[in-house]
Amino acid sequence: MDGAPCKPNAAHADSENLCGRDVRMVCGVSRGGFVTSIRVIAGKYGGRKLDAPKSSNTRTKPMGERIRNALFNRVGSEVRGAYVLDAFAGTGAVGFEALSRGAAHVTFIERDKVAQNILHKNMISLGVENDVSLVYSSVSVWLKSGKAENYDIIFVDPPYHDTQFSTVSKLLSLLKPGALMVLSHPGRGEFPNLTREIVVVDNRSYGNAFLTSFRRER
Repeated sequence: MDGAPCKPNAAHADSENLCGRDVRMVCGVSRGGFVTSIRVIAGKYGGRKLDAPKSSNTRTKPMGERIRNALFNRVGSEVRGAYVLDAFAGTGAVGFEALSRGAAHVTFIERDKVAQNILHKNMISLGVENDVSLVYSSVSVWLKSGKAENYDIIFVDPPYHDTQFSTVSKLLSLLKPGALMVLSHPGRGEFPNLTREIVVVDNRSYGNAFLTSFRRER
């Protein structure tokens, strides 16, 4: 793999993190840019524009097209007919890309009100109301609600500094046997205490951003 190991942030030395066992996970580089619109890359809705935040003050930034394209090149045909979870959905760029490429249904989880409004607008614009579920909540609260289901593919691109590996670990538990989870994060990553049925199958760098794929064994 390319890229240097992530260095711990001393300010969070007592917390969990995907960059190391003793620090919190910082937000992915893929969310660091400021754009006002993005596009669906390929599939049924390929070329269609999606709204994005129009203020640089929002904490929600869509995953960049280069990384999003790399993500779906890796997922490949698995997305067809899949039931997908887009956790920390932001404006829905990843989930709508999955729908465009043949996913059967996408559940979006998002807590930021600005992103929620844009997510809803993008859903209406694409006309996919019957193919998605919008959950306006933090991922951690949703996981505690007992309403979570099991999924064929889970996409995780956390924007918030207080997202801990324990939350990601709980998301892994929602994978169906043989299912895939792809995590975007800013450092090479360490993944402590994975259960035996969860294996890391790929870890690649795209500049300073990393995509790590996990699979639940059958």
